[in-house]
Amino acid sequence: MHIGSLINGIEVRGEGREEHEIRSPYNGEVVGVVEYGTREDIEQAVQTAYRVFHETMKKMPAYRRSEILRKAADSLEAQAEDFARLLMAEAGKPIRDARGEVGRAIQVIRFASEEAKANDGELIKMDSAIGGENRIGFAKRYPVGVVAAITPFNFPLNLVLHKLATAFAAGCTVVLKPAEKTPLSAMKLARLLEEAGYPKGALNVVNGTGVDLVEPLVTHPLVKKVTFTGSGPVGWKIKEMAGPRKVTLELGSNSPNLIFNDANLDIAVESILKGGFTFAGQACISVQRVYVQKDVYQPLLDRLVPKVASLRIGDPALESTDIGPMITEQAAIRAEEWIREAASEGATILVGGERNGNIVSPTIITDTKHHMKVVCQEVFAPLITVIPFETEEEVIAAANDSDYGLQAGVFTSDINRAFRIAELLETGGVWINEVSTVRTDHIPYGGVKLSGLGKEGVKYAIEDMTETKFIGVRLL
Repeated sequence: MHIGSLINGIEVRGEGREEHEIRSPYNGEVVGVVEYGTREDIEQAVQTAYRVFHETMKKMPAYRRSEILRKAADSLEAQAEDFARLLMAEAGKPIRDARGEVGRAIQVIRFASEEAKANDGELIKMDSAIGGENRIGFAKRYPVGVVAAITPFNFPLNLVLHKLATAFAAGCTVVLKPAEKTPLSAMKLARLLEEAGYPKGALNVVNGTGVDLVEPLVTHPLVKKVTFTGSGPVGWKIKEMAGPRKVTLELGSNSPNLIFNDANLDIAVESILKGGFTFAGQACISVQRVYVQKDVYQPLLDRLVPKVASLRIGDPALESTDIGPMITEQAAIRAEEWIREAASEGATILVGGERNGNIVSPTIITDTKHHMKVVCQEVFAPLITVIPFETEEEVIAAANDSDYGLQAGVFTSDINRAFRIAELLETGGVWINEVSTVRTDHIPYGGVKLSGLGKEGVKYAIEDMTETKFIGVRLL
């Protein structure tokens, strides 16, 4: 697969552009070649998106946008296995997880199709205010215009669609800068969307590095909204560059999961097993800090450690594989260094901790201290730390003692405790009797503190891609 950039429905390639190979994170085989775009391509892409917004998209009726999205979902469903295998090849995602991502992506488009026809305003009871007699008022939503979307490698289909499908449902146009490590699925998706009826130029894709392309994209005067998913330092720099534009940031975390002595340990263990190690822990809401009440601390470890040790590591193409490679060897080396650093400072590695190329074996660490990177920073690797606690107050303080706050999990049979803790945890979302890693695509999703700004989730993303205008009428 050889791709360039996509501007106004035309693939831009050649003319001495830089070529970069996309290699499988598992075996290094070349799975595609991408030609990088330029700052001039960004300019052309934004100008095209702006023109198509005013000429076409803002005039397109909601039922038509809904029809196109529904057709796109059906088309993606028909090509689901092809997309899954492409995700497996370029991201190293185990095939079972890749199929799961495609399934979610189909659902995102269908949610967006439904929301495209949802009510886009509200009637305001004007005589609630003094002087409001004989007046009618309503608030109506209008699409903002051109959206700049910057996406990460870890969910290169689903997270792209959380931006593209919602923008289209709102009536916006998009310039997409996909992750340089996983551009193939984004380009394949763009072609699918055009075949489903997206107007040419409503979606423009410019491939290349963030260093070269992000600044001219997010600072362009015709861009009205920036939506970014990725690392914290990059996200907050984008927020600074974006200035007065609307911005959504979906950033990292070191998700806390609290297990009390009245929890169902079997359910907790199975949830942690999946939530801590799916896609080699490369999810921003992956289980990282597991706080366990002392009288069930050892029983939980006795259940969890052998299950982690039995996870199957290897070729992502095999149906039996649980843990595949990390996205790059550099990422795997960083994870290994953090594990070794923690061990040198007194932490205990109960299982895992080894690295073979891009693959880090699933790891459980205990006896940690708060300042260790494996606790206080975002690991983004197949690694969890298990930490004992005694009291509710103690564990809430520990969980909240973080620069991050995306999602958390709480395991308990006490419904009063569950809701009490959910109120006190400083995170954008809390799951009760479920791990932090669960995200369904229609919930409000986004963090607090350094974990981000704004919300995704189809309905909520669409709302943030619109502006609200008040219109009032005085009855004569």
